[in-house]
Amino acid sequence: MIEFAYADEGQQWFEDVFAHHLEEARSRAFALIDEGVVADTGCIETPTIGARKVRFKGRQMPAYRFIFCILNQMVAGYEDVVRHRCDNRCCINPDHLELGSRGENLQDEREFDANGVDFTLL
Repeated sequence: MIEFAYADEGQQWFEDVFAHHLEEARSRAFALIDEGVVADTGCIETPTIGARKVRFKGRQMPAYRFIFCILNQMVAGYEDVVRHRCDNRCCINPDHLELGSRGENLQDEREFDANGVDFTLL
């Protein structure tokens, strides 16, 4: 019996980048980080009002998603979100980001609203 595993377009795109364009993608991710400004909280912030976007190999996405997935070589699909442990959508510090579900991201928002962020844990 053949098992079928569906890969959405985002997953296919990441797999192609990892297979054929990884060094170029890593270079772009590090360049984005180098352009950021380090805040007192340890966040590396982009000079944008909202989350910065990046375009690479025909796809546009938030810079934090691109940086996290490329530097960790993680394939993220439509259902996956990159969570900000620091609750700062302009932050692109890879140490403040982790992959999770939409439900976990919603729970993060509720916890941040109730308790704030403990930056000593990052």
